[in-house]
Amino acid sequence: MHPSRAFAITLRHLYLLMGSVSRIVPVFAWVTVDMVLWGFITRYLHSVSLQGVNVGTALLAAVVCWGFFGRVMHGVSMAFLEDVWSRNFLNIFTAPLSITEYITGLALSSVLTSLIALGVLLFLSSWLFELSLLTHGPAIAALLLTLFLFGIALGIASCTLVLRFGPPAEWFIWPIPAVLAPFVGVFYPLSILPDWMRMIGRCLPPSYAFENLRALLTGVEVSLVSTLPALGLAALWLISAGLLFCGVYRYVMRSGLIARYSAEHIT
Repeated sequence: MHPSRAFAITLRHLYLLMGSVSRIVPVFAWVTVDMVLWGFITRYLHSVSLQGVNVGTALLAAVVCWGFFGRVMHGVSMAFLEDVWSRNFLNIFTAPLSITEYITGLALSSVLTSLIALGVLLFLSSWLFELSLLTHGPAIAALLLTLFLFGIALGIASCTLVLRFGPPAEWFIWPIPAVLAPFVGVFYPLSILPDWMRMIGRCLPPSYAFENLRALLTGVEVSLVSTLPALGLAALWLISAGLLFCGVYRYVMRSGLIARYSAEHIT
């Protein structure tokens, strides 16, 4: 064995790492998110001494709902990336297809897969753990709709990121649900967060959805009217994501970026 050759391989990957932000961020991002998320979960579990709060049930319900959200978001982004990976992206836009039709198609492709995932999650949680979320009626439906709309919005935003910066930017897509989780209070109430994190959480629709979920599980009645702000905020995120995608699409068309779409360059 020649140490210099092994060092050459190591040096090659170090150059690749230093030359791409999308490769550097995952080095520390995952461990940072895990530490923050589980740190706040530990603080919450340590502080819980409330009567009638079943922490285990609340955590399981949060896993079900957050899993549904992740499936919705990745359903949109994966449909877009399939076109990128197959080198079919440019071919799609040679057809008489409007950008609005394309975005709508991406969203609809996520509907079926996310509904299948939701059905499996609800079945398993009911069968294995006797957790039946559907018994909470319209309130839980509004909660899931909020997560669905926001998931579609983030999926479109993820596609926008890849469209602008190229396929290497897909590395920024996968951690998005994990990065958001500490801010939206998936597994704990927002009240235990620092003020600056709480302010960010209030701008994100899932934070309201999970506050309502914990209220439902403790027997508090949640009216449909109280879910409207979260639904409205999710709809605003969805509209903004669609407009952003259209704007970036026009930019890459005018600048010629779409013609030199490759996995080797981030411009």
